Amino acid sequence: MGGFAIGTTEFVTMGLLPQIADGVDVSIPIAGHVISAYAVGVVVGAPVLAFFGARLPRRGLLVALMAAFAVGNAFSALATSYDSLMLARFFSGLPHGAYFGVASLVAASMAAPERRGRAVAMVMLGLSVANVVGVPAATWMGQHLGWRSAFWTVAGLGLVTVAMVRAFVPACPGNPNATGRRELAAFHRSQVWLTLLIGAIGFGGMFAVYTYIAPTLEEVGGLSQSAVPVFLLAFGLGMVFGTWLAGELADWSVFGSLFSGSIGMAVVLLLFAAVSPYGWWALPLVFLITVTGSVLVVNLQLRLMVVAGDAQTLGAAMNHASLNVANALGAWLGGLVIAAGWGYRSPALVGVALSLGGLAVLMVSWSLSRRMSYAS
Repeated sequence: MGGFAIGTTEFVTMGLLPQIADGVDVSIPIAGHVISAYAVGVVVGAPVLAFFGARLPRRGLLVALMAAFAVGNAFSALATSYDSLMLARFFSGLPHGAYFGVASLVAASMAAPERRGRAVAMVMLGLSVANVVGVPAATWMGQHLGWRSAFWTVAGLGLVTVAMVRAFVPACPGNPNATGRRELAAFHRSQVWLTLLIGAIGFGGMFAVYTYIAPTLEEVGGLSQSAVPVFLLAFGLGMVFGTWLAGELADWSVFGSLFSGSIGMAVVLLLFAAVSPYGWWALPLVFLITVTGSVLVVNLQLRLMVVAGDAQTLGAAMNHASLNVANALGAWLGGLVIAAGWGYRSPALVGVALSLGGLAVLMVSWSLSRRMSYAS
């Protein structure tokens, strides 16, 4: 439920951008900055909140993070100006990464060792289901009842999550030995930085395509606007299936899953660039883009939980910070090649390059890991 609420608020802004722009009296491009404000909140909040919350009881920390998330979305609904909305969206993003990180640790602690991958995948599944159900429903609501209703709904979902965590999640102590210095020690580990780079670079390929999917379908594929929601639904369904698949693959091999996801994404993005002029034939490729992307997300989360050592809270939380960097990087590079006159197929090729870049970093990480294993 927490993942569902977070996924809904993260992506619904894109569908309601014209209404939000009218509501705070700015242009659509300027209103787009509220999406960036949320992403910045995620990047800032993940390490800071994990740093200060590592010693706290994890169930209580989850409650506090989701309560803050609900308050941030209520402030978003109450915002009367562009500046106040920007601040509210930044505040809403702060708990995002820390919540997923702590929730993943709690879920893994409740599962047998051979089922940790499936447990973490279940936490991430809410984010995927949000793209199938929550985002379309909140977008429809925002279009018919006003954009503020979408944020009020998400705030309500946050409060429901608070109640559910208190009712059903068992008490889970924090790390009593955690200190600020110990948590920051995670950043002294080369494998932590390499894993974050894999996400920040390799996952950017998906966002390079996702950001510009509507004009690509209309300008390149010759489809009407009515086709866009169908392709967005395929994105969401791919996330759901990919998250389930990621859990199964993770219990086989985390490194093997990361290699499969990286190579698979590069191949699928290349095929999308080739097939996009043929309209509906690109639909299964859109589905596969998010399948491979979801395999990366879950297994990067698991990898960070391992390589962070004693700083597990910070390591687990930083995954979503790196993925939001990927969001910004993919959208920015995709916009650059479009502005350069290379057309709407070019972001997919940028995505191929980013996927291969992430794969190169993964190979370095794997090589170093093997070398350390031999040394020990």
